[in-house]
Amino acid sequence: IRRPPRSTPKPSSAASDVYKRQILAYMLSRLNNKPIKELNIWEQSLLFAELSQIAYQSEPNALNNSRKIGFDDAEFFDHKGAQVYIFKTKYDNVIACRGTEPSEFNDIKADIKAWPIKSKTFGYVHAGFKQEADKIWKQAKTEIVNDKKTTWFTGHSLGGAMTTICAARCHHHAPTVDIGGIFTYGSPRAGWRTFVKNLKVEHFRWVNNADIVTKVPLWTMGYVHHGTIKYLNTWGNVRYFTYWQRFKDRYRAIWRGLFKGRVDPFSDHAIGDYVKFISNKVQGKETEQK
Repeated sequence: IRRPPRSTPKPSSAASDVYKRQILAYMLSRLNNKPIKELNIWEQSLLFAELSQIAYQSEPNALNNSRKIGFDDAEFFDHKGAQVYIFKTKYDNVIACRGTEPSEFNDIKADIKAWPIKSKTFGYVHAGFKQEADKIWKQAKTEIVNDKKTTWFTGHSLGGAMTTICAARCHHHAPTVDIGGIFTYGSPRAGWRTFVKNLKVEHFRWVNNADIVTKVPLWTMGYVHHGTIKYLNTWGNVRYFTYWQRFKDRYRAIWRGLFKGRVDPFSDHAIGDYVKFISNKVQGKETEQK
């Protein structure tokens, strides 16, 4: 079901700063009329971060900004509060699921339905995330199956969990589709171990420092992450993830937060920060650490 886009929502109180930084950025990626596979991992990561950011925008703005990058067209589907864009070139399709919008009750409701439910592939997944994927997958599948191109999956926050579930369905139920990979940003855990184990698609999972959304649902409920972690430290620099690195950054974040008057676990979730820090990596301009 394709509907007119909603106007950009106005978030409230604590969510406001994070959401504003989701929609304020310039398009830095350029495809230059070539397949996404020809970009290196950092360029791909920036591209998909920007598309995950664009997925929060209205349809006219999303089409305009995706064309700046090098996409020819974009399809927008909105069904019962779940939204997805499909960005297209002559080589690729990119499924970009829209993440949580603080002012949308449907998104909040999906996030809190944390009980496990049987997936349509293997094992169990988060009930709320599955419900949102159910709303948009049938239409998205029709678009990519009928369009013989390489398909990529991306999303931020709730959109990251939705796109992971969609990628799993594509992998198991549409084997003729050439899947390029999955790129997620600040994604929560989508499913249990059996679901993750059977999703054999390359997945780069970006985590910005103390981003609180990447820590839910709790592992004690059986949920685990899928994919290879790409970690941004306190300064927004790419670092190899270790528990010692996370420990150091946790206390750096607390200390810096005291002086900046912000709570890093929440502010680190902004998609605009993911775009900014990954673009610094691509341009060789990472922040000097003190």
